[in-house]
Amino acid sequence: MAVETIAPDWEFDRFDDGSQKIHTEVQLKNYSRFLEEYTTQLKGIEEALDDSIGDVWDFTLDPIALKLIPYEQSSLLELIKTDNKVLNKVITVYAALCSEVKKLKNEAETKFYNGLLYYGEGEAGVVEGESQIQMGRFISFLQELSCFVSRCYEVVVNIVHQLAALYNSNKTATKIIESSGVHFQTVYEHLGELLVVLLTLDQILENHGILKDHWKMYKRLLKSVHHNPGKFSIPEEKLKPFEKLLLKLEGQLLDGMILQACVEQRFDDPGEGVAVAKNSIFAEEFAFNIRTIFTSVESKIGEPSEIDQRDRYVGVCCLFVLHFHIFRSVDKKFYKALLDVCKKVSAVTLTSNIIWFPDTFLITKVPAAAKLMDKKSLQAIKAQRDTLLQQRAQTLTKDMQSYYVFVTSWMMKMESILSKEHNSDKLADDLNSRCNVFVQGILYAYTLCTIIKTTMNMYMSMQRPMTKTSVKALCRMVELLKAVEHTFHRRSMVVADSVSHITQQLQSQALNAIGTAKKRVISEKKYSEQRLDVLSSLVLAENALNGPSTKERRLVVSLALCVGTQLKTFKDEELLPLQLVLKKLDLISELSERVKIQCDCSFLYWHRTVFPIYLNDVYDNAVDAARIHYMFSALRDSVPSMMHAKHMESCDQLLESYDREIMEVLNEHLLDKLCKEIEKDLRLSVHTHLKLDDRNPFKVGMKDLAHFFYLKPIRFFNRFINIKAYVTHYLDKTFYNLTTVALHDWATYSEMRNLASQRYGLVMTEAHLPSQTLEQGLDVLEIMRNIHVFVSRYLYNLNNQIFIEKASNNKHLNTINIRHIANSIRTHGTGIMNTTVNFTYQFLRKKFYIFSQFMYDEHIKSRLIKDIRFFRETKDQSDQKYPFDRAEKFNRGIRKLGITPDGQSYLDQFRQLISQIGNAMGYVRMIRSGGLHCCSSAIRFVPDLDDIVNFEEMVKEEELSEETRRAAGVLDAVLGDLTSNSAEGTEYFKMLVAVFAPEFRSVKNMHLRNFYMIVPPLTVNFVEHSISCKEKLNKKNKSGAAFTDDGFAMGVAYILKLLDQYLEFDSLHWFQAVRDKYKKELNTVLKEQNVQAISQDEKLMQTMNLTQKRLDLYLQEFELLYFSLSSARIFFRADKTAAEETQEKKDKEEAASRSDSSTPADSAS
Repeated sequence: MAVETIAPDWEFDRFDDGSQKIHTEVQLKNYSRFLEEYTTQLKGIEEALDDSIGDVWDFTLDPIALKLIPYEQSSLLELIKTDNKVLNKVITVYAALCSEVKKLKNEAETKFYNGLLYYGEGEAGVVEGESQIQMGRFISFLQELSCFVSRCYEVVVNIVHQLAALYNSNKTATKIIESSGVHFQTVYEHLGELLVVLLTLDQILENHGILKDHWKMYKRLLKSVHHNPGKFSIPEEKLKPFEKLLLKLEGQLLDGMILQACVEQRFDDPGEGVAVAKNSIFAEEFAFNIRTIFTSVESKIGEPSEIDQRDRYVGVCCLFVLHFHIFRSVDKKFYKALLDVCKKVSAVTLTSNIIWFPDTFLITKVPAAAKLMDKKSLQAIKAQRDTLLQQRAQTLTKDMQSYYVFVTSWMMKMESILSKEHNSDKLADDLNSRCNVFVQGILYAYTLCTIIKTTMNMYMSMQRPMTKTSVKALCRMVELLKAVEHTFHRRSMVVADSVSHITQQLQSQALNAIGTAKKRVISEKKYSEQRLDVLSSLVLAENALNGPSTKERRLVVSLALCVGTQLKTFKDEELLPLQLVLKKLDLISELSERVKIQCDCSFLYWHRTVFPIYLNDVYDNAVDAARIHYMFSALRDSVPSMMHAKHMESCDQLLESYDREIMEVLNEHLLDKLCKEIEKDLRLSVHTHLKLDDRNPFKVGMKDLAHFFYLKPIRFFNRFINIKAYVTHYLDKTFYNLTTVALHDWATYSEMRNLASQRYGLVMTEAHLPSQTLEQGLDVLEIMRNIHVFVSRYLYNLNNQIFIEKASNNKHLNTINIRHIANSIRTHGTGIMNTTVNFTYQFLRKKFYIFSQFMYDEHIKSRLIKDIRFFRETKDQSDQKYPFDRAEKFNRGIRKLGITPDGQSYLDQFRQLISQIGNAMGYVRMIRSGGLHCCSSAIRFVPDLDDIVNFEEMVKEEELSEETRRAAGVLDAVLGDLTSNSAEGTEYFKMLVAVFAPEFRSVKNMHLRNFYMIVPPLTVNFVEHSISCKEKLNKKNKSGAAFTDDGFAMGVAYILKLLDQYLEFDSLHWFQAVRDKYKKELNTVLKEQNVQAISQDEKLMQTMNLTQKRLDLYLQEFELLYFSLSSARIFFRADKTAAEETQEKKDKEEAASRSDSSTPADSAS
């Protein structure tokens, strides 16, 4: 920015009007606003990109957790400090008793309820004697429970005594404080809570059939021990006290008299100096408090804002029973009012699966009042129970849908409120709205929890069947309940931040209200002890509110206000808001605990039979499969309570059993079904060309199961259940196993793998099995092991170098060509080639033995010698050609020697033998070609076969490490081996001729020398056979059809070479004789046709045409055989005789020796 220079003469004219400063401030403000907005934007982008940043916690991966319960290390004595010593003592006593009640209640809920409830759970099939062992382990727990119950009795008596001492009707006794306007409602509520604990224990034990059965078995066992204590090595003096203990435990706990014994205690104790039963003021105060609590409960019960009224109603009923047993008086009107609540609330869940019916309780515990009631109205209440259950079942789905909307909109409110930054201008409103949203969440949780528990437990206790629709609706509600909990949990960072601010705001509101009342008390000049108590109590409440909102401080506030609200200290319009603020303070201070308690689904353990139905529903509605996380979270809730099970050696056994059960159900009803369905879908999709079934989604519907694979892994116990990984593993395993069974199916399974990846996003593992293609055909190893079967079942084609199966049960014939052999050699290595040739040699040895026997046969030998003599004598007359008629006569004559059951002559069998020998030679030829093919494909990456560099030399030059030099040497060796193999290959035919020829040509096998003479009849036999096979190709029944059999030509060429009889065979001029014979016949037919054409005899013409066709066909077949034989002879160097080959060999050796001897002379020169 250029700065203008001001001329000196203008200087005097400058003055500062402040505008520049204002301008600068505006710019700074704009800049800071821009920075704030930009920071917010960046934070938003960061949060969107990375899910690990921000204040959202994943409930499945909690390394740490926040505890929001306020805490301080100060006792009640330190909190309750005013100048009014008497009031201090009164408040301290009641506060201490209320704290004791809370501790006892907490102990019962965590330890005793669960210990009793889970007794007998675990493995179903218990072995003989296990039940007694379980009860033996459980006795110490029952002893602890007995001590706990006794302690509860003492606390109940103490509370009653302390209250009776305060409200004393004895005129002579000195008053502790003026109690006429003071109502310690809080203390009565706590007393009610303690009585409910005892009632719950009664209900649990009453409904526990297994526990009672095991107890009886245990007592029976003790009797048998009693009769023979020595056998069990138990001293008799210990047995008696133990039996007494058991009797005490049974009387105190198992007879269902825990609550009854408590209310029937002797409360009047002259030693204590406190009159209870005859204390009329206390009786009135007691009744007044019960009515006050009941009024506040009744108005809210069943309303949307209901939060703990049902539990308090149970407390009121227990207090009413206690009042009746102490004072023996019944307020009929109030009793009726208590029963009328049953029309709205027919049952209350005390804990888990324990349900309590108020009408039954009130009738049995206060029989005096029940007698005064109308029997019809009592029966009507029972009937009402059924009606309420039916109504609940009908409205369940509707309720679920409406709560679905309520809870989801509440979740959105939570997200929106908590994601906003605090607005400093409207902080109070902001905190207020947050507080209301939190409270609303707890209210929804309470209502949902009540509906689920009550409905499920009522169905169970009344043993009514539940419809699938009801089950699904209840499971949806369980999900909603967990959704509320997880919303609080997910935003726990912001909730924690808000809670501390909200409690401070509520405390300040309460302090303002108390401050106003305190001013009013101070302003009135009249002095009295009562007014002093009020002032002291208000000061105490203020002091308690000035600090963390712990439960002790809140208890002190409520007790202090019981005293502080007398003498109309507060106006009505002030008192109600104060009470509301204190209620909110209670809720917000214990927010996390309340949420945890209300959303606790440990009761599902007792209703886990609904889990299969739920899983089927999830499977059918895959779109919202993510809800399964909530259900597993609910099922996990029962784990902490199971830790208190005492009947097993370790609670881990119970947990393992539960884990196993849930996993089995999950596998059966979801995972395995999903695996099968996915596999089926992939199979049908890959085989659509087969049109297996109708897959039109408009007709059969469509289920998108891919939603299951987008789910995060589900946490359950100490593992994660990854549905995607489970299905992937199943498919991997199945595809691998099935591919190993049928290797040729690898292409289908690899297609299915690709489809699984595209359609479901499943990343699957390659099978890495030997890649056998559909083309691979029979393996070289298989053929080698069964070469005798192979040569008899397959036909050889010389020109295409291919083997074709003769016949097959399938609709196709297998073929084997060079590529198949090359694939096999690549799979097994080149070493297999020599082994195969060795097997062929063994096979040929056996076949030549049969060949020799046939040739030695007298009938055959004599005929052949006769034919040889005949040819020698007549060859001049027959133009050196072997007569065709003679060969045909030989072929027919052999049939007279006998034929096999399937109509084959000895010559047919001999022809087959030679074909098999030829097939074996054809196979050897194919092995050589396959080896060359394999080597050439392996070496195709070498640029120039004539100029291959020596890698070892190059590595030495570069002075690389020894390991590299060795590796280079190995590479050179491999390349050298491949080059030599691909250049010439091994001359297997030469080897097989060399190995058999000496034996064939030896003097002892002179009978084989006649072989060349049997070739003409064999060719005639072969041509007849070949024509009949080719004719069958056009027939419907194609058994025996074939279009090639060059094995015969190969066999004849090989044997002629072994016998060195090519010249002898050629001297017969056999094929020339055949040509002459057929041409002569064809000429005759043509002449006949010309003659008949003039006479125009159609039938005769047709016959002539057929004859001509037949002759052409035979001539063609003989020509083909001649070509095949000529081709085959090339392999065995038919141009040279054995003597010529020997001479050639000698010449080569002499030339080599000459060159060797000349080399030293050359070098010397």
